[in-house]
Amino acid sequence: MYFGHGARSREFRSQPQTLVVESARADLFIGQNDHFMAKDFGTEDFDISADEVFSDVAVAGPSTVATYSITELVDEINGVLEDSFEEGFWVWGEISGLNMKNRHTYFSLVEQEPGSRDKKAQLNVNLWAGDMIKLRPILSAAGLELADGLKVRIYGSLNFYGPFGKLSLIMRGIDPRFTLGEIALQRDELVRTLKLSGAYERNRLLDIALVPLRVGVVTSGSSAAWADFKNQISSSELGFQLKLLDVVVQGDQAVGAVTRAIETLGQRDDLDVIVVIRGGGSKSELSTFDDERIALAIANSPLPVLTGIGHETDTSVADEVAFERHKTPTACAVSLIDRVRGFIEETESTWDAVARVATQKLSDSHKNLNNLTREISIHTRTAVDRAGERLTGRVERLLRRAPQIVLDAVTRTDNLEARIRLLDPKNVLARGWSITRTADGRVIRSTADVSVDEKITTVVADGSISSTVN
Repeated sequence: MYFGHGARSREFRSQPQTLVVESARADLFIGQNDHFMAKDFGTEDFDISADEVFSDVAVAGPSTVATYSITELVDEINGVLEDSFEEGFWVWGEISGLNMKNRHTYFSLVEQEPGSRDKKAQLNVNLWAGDMIKLRPILSAAGLELADGLKVRIYGSLNFYGPFGKLSLIMRGIDPRFTLGEIALQRDELVRTLKLSGAYERNRLLDIALVPLRVGVVTSGSSAAWADFKNQISSSELGFQLKLLDVVVQGDQAVGAVTRAIETLGQRDDLDVIVVIRGGGSKSELSTFDDERIALAIANSPLPVLTGIGHETDTSVADEVAFERHKTPTACAVSLIDRVRGFIEETESTWDAVARVATQKLSDSHKNLNNLTREISIHTRTAVDRAGERLTGRVERLLRRAPQIVLDAVTRTDNLEARIRLLDPKNVLARGWSITRTADGRVIRSTADVSVDEKITTVVADGSISSTVN
């Protein structure tokens, strides 16, 4: 009995084949026409049919169905797959278990049960290095990178690999529009949900500190984003205090780590503001900040949250719910610096206004005093002239009123002197104010007005103090 070999068909053929059957009394040889020729050692030959030999043997399954070797079966399966999917096909699902080995990429394409993370079905996917080279420009142009959790629509063909007994999709193409559309749909749905719940505007309704110098930072401590932010803050030479929570900002652990960091910093009473930053990346990497858990952590934070995530054109859900969104980590730092400097400039401006008002008041008082003095002089001369004319008849009356007139004049003069003393710059200085000037007499209003090792003089109520800028 013999089964012939073929690519996708098998025929039952009757050809000679030898089968040795050992028994206690004879060697049996199958010959043509399914008859056994037996020769017993030391006995005579005998002839017996196969049906007689196997009459008591039970066969499970139809005896007329083809029998394959495993290799033949693998060839048969792949042949059927080639015939059924001759032009390849598209399939969509979610990437899971992504890994690279010897420049090749392997992952499972998973379909999840609606409303849960349980797998409904999955398919092994192989992306060979050569095909990856062709797909990389397409992914880069769309700002995408293959990653776990990313929903994709991919093109390829099926292959059953005999040595592993595994069916795999050989990936050769991808539709980036599908992935971008899925990301956009998920993002829009989350934004709609946040708006309906009132969480979308919640953080922006908070009041930020007048001088937000105590800053909690959520980012990777080894990232360029942290280095850029820290350097920008340091170069301002303002009294910022930074508290870093070092977290991963991409990958499976990123969402949980960033969420916990925001919640932890929000519970502190020694911070004025929280900053969430990370550098640029692909859309799939930045999609971490489109997660609902991070968005809710920002929305529910008792402290204002500033974000600087990705590049100028990138906008995440985290950006949308934050107190302020900035295009980069550096821009986020600049915003804080400008806010503090704005307060300083406003304070200096207020002091300048106070000084101007005080100077104007002194000038006005001086003019009023001169006017009063002239009026007193005029009135006195007139009174004297009239008194002279009426001296004869009014001597006694003048003698009675003269002391009162003088007393009233002295009282008015004392009052004017008291007002003048209150407006005197020396009295202003005595209340704790001071005026600092450069060596050439210019008033110093800003740190930018002096340089290191420059001599300066500070005038206080009881003298002056000479200093050197260090």
